[in-house]
Amino acid sequence: MNTKWKAGILVATLLVPALLYLFLRFGTQNHYVLPRYLPKIDSTSGEPLMGKVIGPDGTEQTDTLYNHIPPFRLIDQNGKVIDNSVVKDKIYVASFFFTRCGTVCPRISSQLTRVQDIFRDNPNVVFLSHTVDPEHDKPEQLKAYAQKYDAIPGKWYFLTGNKVDIYNLAMRGYYLPAVDAGVKNGNPDETFIHSEKLVLVDKEGIVRGFYDGTDKKDVDRLVLEIRVLLDIYSKQ
Repeated sequence: MNTKWKAGILVATLLVPALLYLFLRFGTQNHYVLPRYLPKIDSTSGEPLMGKVIGPDGTEQTDTLYNHIPPFRLIDQNGKVIDNSVVKDKIYVASFFFTRCGTVCPRISSQLTRVQDIFRDNPNVVFLSHTVDPEHDKPEQLKAYAQKYDAIPGKWYFLTGNKVDIYNLAMRGYYLPAVDAGVKNGNPDETFIHSEKLVLVDKEGIVRGFYDGTDKKDVDRLVLEIRVLLDIYSKQ
């Protein structure tokens, strides 16, 4: 095999992957579509409700109707009243925890710190962590917890408030369990039961994904799907 032939093979070997990348990057469309969760259900038929919605192109069309996260009014780690205006026109990740939790909560919070760091410079992504132990978790406790996990002020909110409101938001807004088992043996981990799920919510307040906050690979999927959602909005 002569030198020119070898050089040609080497050039082709290097050039083909580069051309393939350019084709996939600029010559095709991204077909990764995120599902929507929690459709509204017709109480008589048990089927998802259909109705008129405004599509991505701005035209009215018939599609499945989805539940939206309901309005809320809670208190953050700085003692400030926080309502759903902090997530207006933003993508956010919601979670439930409590500061005295010694089992899953530290793992979830560590993963959220990692996700926050990835999107720290993107103002369109925020985080809401709701305590299921509001009688103990006052703003002082939440602030210390937020500092422990390097929460960025104005980006990651730790929320407390009326217990009934928080539990209703968990169960009827995010469809996640939140239970006070009433165990009085000094072990909070057995008293408060909550989901380890992280919930991705879009700018319209519709749930776009559930992820195991204790599983790094599943949290990696959350990171990917936040990026996909950001990309979808950038093209609208």
